[in-house]
Amino acid sequence: MRMAELSRTSGVPVATIKYYVREGLLPRGEVTTSPNQADYGPAHLRRLQLVRSLVEVGGLSIAAVRATLVAVDDPAVPLHHTLGMTIAAAGPGTGGAPEDAAQREAEARIDELLAKKGWRPHDGAPGRQAAIDCLATMRRVTGTRLDSVLAPYADAVEAIAEADLDTVSALTDPEERVETALVGTVLGDRLLAALRRLAREHVSARRFPPAAEETS
Repeated sequence: MRMAELSRTSGVPVATIKYYVREGLLPRGEVTTSPNQADYGPAHLRRLQLVRSLVEVGGLSIAAVRATLVAVDDPAVPLHHTLGMTIAAAGPGTGGAPEDAAQREAEARIDELLAKKGWRPHDGAPGRQAAIDCLATMRRVTGTRLDSVLAPYADAVEAIAEADLDTVSALTDPEERVETALVGTVLGDRLLAALRRLAREHVSARRFPPAAEETS
């Protein structure tokens, strides 16, 4: 297919496709009869959809996507390493948190939780620092009232992580495994957040039924 058809099929504007090609995120099409004409196949469409999900929906930077795709295309790079790159790129920013009592107490609480769960994040894991920063901020506002959510949250997300990797492990095609893992990593957080909001609305309505006039 020509680039115009690739654009129609994928829903990605031609200008954006050309930008992805220039940035090395999408391979150039196969030149046929003219240097200005190139053909794009199913592999291009597949890669374009992956890039789009990482950039436009997942919010990864072009540099992060480029580095991730290099790892994806290198069979010598373990899937665990590729996922780690994506998690780091997609995670919230860390650093700049004040070194106060709330921060120190949050660090101790998170490390206690990690030890209890038997989780051993690598040195400098951004998820650990993000959890500390988040809990410290919560403590500055609410004291320790929300500490009780840590254990059930940890249990829930471990079950979710098992489900994520069960899905990946069930695949045999290496490219499909990588694509599924990457998209699940980047977009899974958003899906979880959306489902959590729906569940909270349901549970809230059950525990705190609205007045009749509010529902009519």
